[in-house]
Amino acid sequence: MAGSSTTPDKGQEGKTPSESRVVMTQLVLPTDTNALDTIFGGVIMSWIDICGAIAAQRHSSKVVVTASLDDLHFIAPVYKGWVVNVKGQVNFVHKTSMEVGVRVDAENPQTGEHYHTASAYLTFVALDVNKRPSVVRPLILETDEDRRHWSEAERRRELRLKRRFNKAEIKS
Repeated sequence: MAGSSTTPDKGQEGKTPSESRVVMTQLVLPTDTNALDTIFGGVIMSWIDICGAIAAQRHSSKVVVTASLDDLHFIAPVYKGWVVNVKGQVNFVHKTSMEVGVRVDAENPQTGEHYHTASAYLTFVALDVNKRPSVVRPLILETDEDRRHWSEAERRRELRLKRRFNKAEIKS
């Protein structure tokens, strides 16, 4: 059955990571900043989640939900008036889930300097029309970089699953 959780939709061919690529550009406004005129971390987190969701939807052609966000570290501050570029793409596909890598860079428009601000890996689950997990189309790896991203994502998935199961054991 099309859209079921066990088989991909008929005619659902694979896509490359570049076909899911997203580039969002945002201007840091006063409402995005704290008393130090630096951006709230939650604003960047929101932009990361939106960018990741768009990439996952582009790949799967389905509605997606955020399942997890790996460690997020803020590397450099971003100031009011700066430009933020948020870039993401699908790195890895499992049965119903996708890992999306997102990188955030800030630009000081007065000096032209660029700063790596944050990076994160998010897991999204594709949903069918009944809002149940749905099989995702394959990811076609074309470049050495695509294969490296896949391999690294596979390792991160194993670690996520170990952490998830360890937490379940602690609760019981």
